[in-house]
Amino acid sequence: MRQPPHASDGALQKRIIDHFANPGRRRGFLVAFEGPDGSGKTTQRKLFKTWLAAEGYDVVTTKWNSSELIKPIIKSRKSVHALSPEEFSLFHTADFRHRIEHVVLPALWDGKLVIADRFLFTGLARDVARGLDLDWVLKLYRPLLWPDLVFYFSVTAATSGKRVSAARTPNFYEAGQDITAIDDPVESYHRFITRMIREYDALALIFKFITVDAEQTIAEQHFQIRRLFREGEQKPWSVWNVDVFADWLTQAGTAI
Repeated sequence: MRQPPHASDGALQKRIIDHFANPGRRRGFLVAFEGPDGSGKTTQRKLFKTWLAAEGYDVVTTKWNSSELIKPIIKSRKSVHALSPEEFSLFHTADFRHRIEHVVLPALWDGKLVIADRFLFTGLARDVARGLDLDWVLKLYRPLLWPDLVFYFSVTAATSGKRVSAARTPNFYEAGQDITAIDDPVESYHRFITRMIREYDALALIFKFITVDAEQTIAEQHFQIRRLFREGEQKPWSVWNVDVFADWLTQAGTAI
């Protein structure tokens, strides 16, 4: 059985750092869009992707709960309301890890720009809002992959609820009915999203997200994101990501 690599593996660590520090090519860059439902992050992600493509970037998008391997399992369990908070967390972590290993890390290694429509912070906010311990949830996601930029689309619980309910009735898990025990999905959603936003706001402070006022116009948000991206892409590659790349390259048997 292959043993997971460690940052102390100096040769592998140096190769990874040299790969991302190479000034002769555009390096892989990860941008995460985070925020509650109804914050407009998907609209902004699409606009951002279109602009990046026009600017010559090779863009890859990954969305929350979209792994071809894990998503069908989650969907079937959700349909019969058969997920405890712990199982909900574990299944979504598995979906996330599958996409990281098969979509995100390969794209970053190849020098592409990856936009994540929700990232691990979605899992943290939802799971802690469901009463799980933050440290326990964080351990599920290790080794951690840190985005180069995190845009957090901030709205009030009232705005989120109004926008969501105008388009659809929140589903059982989206409304948090598995933990609120409230029969009315709209009322349950308001209760649950209030908890989630509280967790998102705390994460934004801890991990220094770039907060975007998602109650601005679509155009105002889009041009703000462009400007902040241009500033942020000058940041050096984060050596905190050495472990996750070392683990991926070793497990995949990838030659570098």
